[in-house]
Amino acid sequence: MRRWILFAAIAGLVWWLLSEDPIRYGPGVIAAKPPIQIAVDDMQVFNHRGYSIKPMARFEMSARVLGREDYSFDREAELAPIDLAVGWGPMSDEHVLDRIEISQGGRWYRWHAREMPLQRREIQYNSANMHMIPKDEVIADLLDEVRLGHIVHLRGYLVEARAPDGWYWRSSLSRKDTGARACELIFVESLSIEGPS
Repeated sequence: MRRWILFAAIAGLVWWLLSEDPIRYGPGVIAAKPPIQIAVDDMQVFNHRGYSIKPMARFEMSARVLGREDYSFDREAELAPIDLAVGWGPMSDEHVLDRIEISQGGRWYRWHAREMPLQRREIQYNSANMHMIPKDEVIADLLDEVRLGHIVHLRGYLVEARAPDGWYWRSSLSRKDTGARACELIFVESLSIEGPS
């Protein structure tokens, strides 16, 4: 009996390690276009999970997943349990990404390169850390399936979220800002994933 338990545990560990391998495509840009953003000023504020959500811009994106971080314990996790670091243009090219170390934590995305494969500005302007607010359980389940290397196609809104106690969280509206408050807060209405499952 113990051998079967040990075997099952080892098999599970091997499956988990293999399933977490990044998806590879070879050199070349695989998500060429930057996100599309259209300002809105006629959208009604709506309630989602006890928060007031104000849409500020329509948002559409096809991008390569450079990193994923799940959150459970910060206040923001009630709304956005997953952050995706994503890249497009040159930051979707494996030849470039193989020369950059990427990490996430504390709702930030960080990168480091010993030898710069691109100008700093190109890295900053073609990648971002994005906080994902799933519209419903269907979108939440899809987000759970996202892996490093997947191409994600999503539509929704860049939003501001407010709580009754005064707390708020506001999306960046620029792809060219960096540092604090430079992340996108996205209310995700539709999502599809491209790449091996």
